[in-house]
Amino acid sequence: MPTTIADTTNLPSQTFWTTLDKELWIKRLLILLVCIWLLVVVVLPLFQLLSKSVADADGRFVGLAHYRTYFSTPSLSSSLFNSLLVSVLTTCISVSLGFLFAYGLTRTTIAGKGFFKAISMMPLFAPTLLNGIALVYLFGRKGLITLGFFGVLPGIEINLYGPVGIIIAEVLFTFPQAVLMLCIALGMTDARLYEAAESLGAGRVRTFFTVTLPSIRYGLISTVFVCFILAFTDFGAPKVVGGNYNILATDIYKQVIGQQNFAMGAVVSVVLLIPTVVAFIIDRIFQRKQVAMIAARSVPLTPRPHVVRDGLYAGYCALIGFLIVGFYLTAVYASLVKVWPYTLDLGFWHYQFSGTGGGGYAAFFNSIRMSLYSAVFGTAITFFAAYLIEKSRQMNSLRQMAYFLSILPLALPGLVIGLAYIFFFNALGWHVGGMFIPNPMNVLYASMGILVISNIVHFFSVSFLTATTALKQLDQEFETVSESMGVPFTKTFARVTVPVCIPAILEIGVYYFVNSMATVSAVIFLYSADIPLASVAVANMDDAGDVAPACAMSVLILLTNLAVRIGFGLLTRRLKARAQAWTGQ
Repeated sequence: MPTTIADTTNLPSQTFWTTLDKELWIKRLLILLVCIWLLVVVVLPLFQLLSKSVADADGRFVGLAHYRTYFSTPSLSSSLFNSLLVSVLTTCISVSLGFLFAYGLTRTTIAGKGFFKAISMMPLFAPTLLNGIALVYLFGRKGLITLGFFGVLPGIEINLYGPVGIIIAEVLFTFPQAVLMLCIALGMTDARLYEAAESLGAGRVRTFFTVTLPSIRYGLISTVFVCFILAFTDFGAPKVVGGNYNILATDIYKQVIGQQNFAMGAVVSVVLLIPTVVAFIIDRIFQRKQVAMIAARSVPLTPRPHVVRDGLYAGYCALIGFLIVGFYLTAVYASLVKVWPYTLDLGFWHYQFSGTGGGGYAAFFNSIRMSLYSAVFGTAITFFAAYLIEKSRQMNSLRQMAYFLSILPLALPGLVIGLAYIFFFNALGWHVGGMFIPNPMNVLYASMGILVISNIVHFFSVSFLTATTALKQLDQEFETVSESMGVPFTKTFARVTVPVCIPAILEIGVYYFVNSMATVSAVIFLYSADIPLASVAVANMDDAGDVAPACAMSVLILLTNLAVRIGFGLLTRRLKARAQAWTGQ
């Protein structure tokens, strides 16, 4: 008969310690495999990218020659300044708007907070290409607002194509991120600080600058860096509304796709990577300090009603919500109009994708298939890796190495991942010390596998941190008791950890699916003619001038992601309650 959990309490001492040693070695081996996997799919492709940036077309080492060419060519080097300028302005606007919105959700008693927050998250479900396309229909040369709503009102011209259009699109893209992070930061403030300020006679303005801002400074700084990185590395919106205003992300695309200059594309990728890595490192430093700040016991702050303040914030949140909804309704309307702005008959002509490139519905269903694969395999790999790193004891050096490799993809732009994968997976092998080492990963090139791996790597770090946060909420006693009873950790993982963490696991799966459907930056370099993708089809149709079908495909992506998210919310409502009962929260 198989040994039950109760029987393991009577195991001989030597057998018990042998079992523990075996468990320890299995965990050590599995964590080592996680490290090897991350080295293969993250570090080695990056090394290959760096190697290409210092080699000529024949593979000979040329040092910094390509970098000197880059910085001595004004049309190329100006892209770095343009990217920095656009990202800084986007960050300032997005964080300011996001702070006011988050403040209204957390520090006032306005009605409909859940509704306002849900509306503010809509840009997360749309490809950033749609932001640019919708702006074209609003502020382009034949835009709705440019024409004054077809002559009803005076038209408004904003010179969309260039930095203005990029900044508007990027603000819309980064706004939800700012709201999410600032809601968390504002929700963690200790109410006792405000009680002390009130007892000392401090006014509202003084309390804001001496209590509110200092208490959220680390969260605010992290929000600034996250918004900067997102705006700095985004490719979709600048491609549509950038015009002749060059930035680094579109330069990579032009060098690789337009000119087939892979060496210069690698150089631009490295230049794009450096500010991103610096911002990432600074952000991680401040996040560590933030953890130390919230370790002390605090009292949650409950906002008090204030008629004037609540009215102003309700109006502000309603205005932002109206603008976001109106923005995407414009895109839906434009996708249904027969010939904008001349024939305004409504129908589904553009949803047939006839006579257009990109792959049509084949591309759409390929994206769904790719996103499902990314969600299933990405969630399994991410959660199990987080479990091994978070719940294993001893092996501190190996665990720290695995943790570092797990958060490293957070600093990698999608375009950099895509180009690095071209160099790494397309290589037949490498000459090392006079020997030729074949590349076993080459079989994945131009396949669905490389698309799925690129998505898993691109979105791995956020999912890993989400899983780690969920696992930290579980008492360590589960593993301790299991070890003392000789129960295999795999059984504890399957019967305790996974059921309790089901809401977090499903959240990770939805995150992978939604982002894989909407992303274009990494996969645009990796898809093949046999495997067209919806987000890439949007870019290709926009290039060909088929803006309305591109808008229709973007709307399909948006609606699919919204349906998945709503379904997830309905599915996990009871699961979250069950998980909270398990953890005693």
